[in-house]
Amino acid sequence: MAGLILQRSLFRKILPTINRRLVSTSKKTNETAVADAVKTEKVEHKNWVSYGFDAKGKESDRTAMHSIMFASVTLCLVCGGYFMMYAPDYNLKDWSQREAFLELRRREKMGLPLVDPNLIDPAKIQLPSDEELGDTEIII
Repeated sequence: MAGLILQRSLFRKILPTINRRLVSTSKKTNETAVADAVKTEKVEHKNWVSYGFDAKGKESDRTAMHSIMFASVTLCLVCGGYFMMYAPDYNLKDWSQREAFLELRRREKMGLPLVDPNLIDPAKIQLPSDEELGDTEIII
């Protein structure tokens, strides 16, 4: 009983703040319909804040904003992304990677080591002597 009274009191507090259109569906002879009409007035844009493109006209300001946003997002980001994705490989990264895989496959078939330890002839390399190095720390 207390819960029902609390529910009714809350409903009475909230109900006036809600736009309501209630129709009674009771079988009584005096059926009534309640409808609160909401006044709709055409409000001029008193509190309009410009996007910064045109401070005097709302339509021209919005048109400029939408045009610039379309150009910057669609044309620059989307079209620029597609261009970068399908641009040629200027650094030849893909070509060098394919060549490396072909060379590895060729070395495996011939039974050679994958990386040749004597890629450069050791006779052509001139290393400094121990006297020239002195106390220099050598990190390997």
